[in-house]
Amino acid sequence: MSTPLASLIIPNWNGAAHLPTCLEALRAQTCRAFEVLVVDNGSTDGSQALLARDFPEVRLLPLDRNLGFTGACNAGLRAGRGAVLVLLNNDTEARPDWLAEVLAAFERHPQAGSVASKMLLFDRRDTLHAAGDLFRLDGTPGNRGVWTLDRDQFAEGPVFSANGGSAAYRRAMLEEVGLLDEDFYFSLEDVDLGWRAQLRGWPCIYAPRAGLYHKLSATGGGVIHSYYNGRNFLYILAKDVPSDLWRRYWPRMLRAQLAITAEAMRAWRGREARARLRGQLAGLAGLPRMLAKRKAVQAGRKVPLGYLESLLEREEM
Repeated sequence: MSTPLASLIIPNWNGAAHLPTCLEALRAQTCRAFEVLVVDNGSTDGSQALLARDFPEVRLLPLDRNLGFTGACNAGLRAGRGAVLVLLNNDTEARPDWLAEVLAAFERHPQAGSVASKMLLFDRRDTLHAAGDLFRLDGTPGNRGVWTLDRDQFAEGPVFSANGGSAAYRRAMLEEVGLLDEDFYFSLEDVDLGWRAQLRGWPCIYAPRAGLYHKLSATGGGVIHSYYNGRNFLYILAKDVPSDLWRRYWPRMLRAQLAITAEAMRAWRGREARARLRGQLAGLAGLPRMLAKRKAVQAGRKVPLGYLESLLEREEM
């Protein structure tokens, strides 16, 4: 069996309603040098039977229990055989030239460790979900261009990290930096990996011609998203942000976290607001574990402060 150029890894948990659209779009790709792996987190909705019946070309990696988004992705990353390993949400629909454009961006930028696609909303195809991910000087991450009309306003070039809904990684980068941190479980694991890659000198490139559509939060969101965002914001601050950035910008970072807390307390009757507060408390409880990981992350840093500052957004959340 020939080695594929790319491995497309799709984590799935009870996503049978979304898989056909996603996989039919992959069948239509102009580039054919890839394999598709669906990592199933113990689905009970017939996902595995659907794949066996309708998509025999797909490699199925069935897990005996739900390992979360990060656990499923890592299982796929370990099993993938390609030189480029792509994480792809099951609720996406890629344009026919999407993968070809991702691979072309890697060719144009041989130093890049990852490539970020242009992600548009599935039901509003003129509206951006993410043109790569950003990280602000106040310590908060975000989707670049979120909710704005797509006017090709973002050119090909450096961006902080690739959104995990469609993130392409060079195998060599993952071998040096490591896979997703499974302590993150769900949400912001892509930003954490982006930090580790940037610290070691692996840039991320945004490829504006690599387009796909995303059913935003179709298979995750609401309360669970609020909880893990609240927790994982703090995990990233403790684990990934270098000390020299902390010394310069800790007042902004503190204000941002207090503002998140205050906003959640004002809306405390809402389930998502209470989940955000629970997440922040869990983040504080998990700080010793993240600080222990911080030593290895920061010890591998190869880039100067000025480079990192150039990547960060000045505008506060």
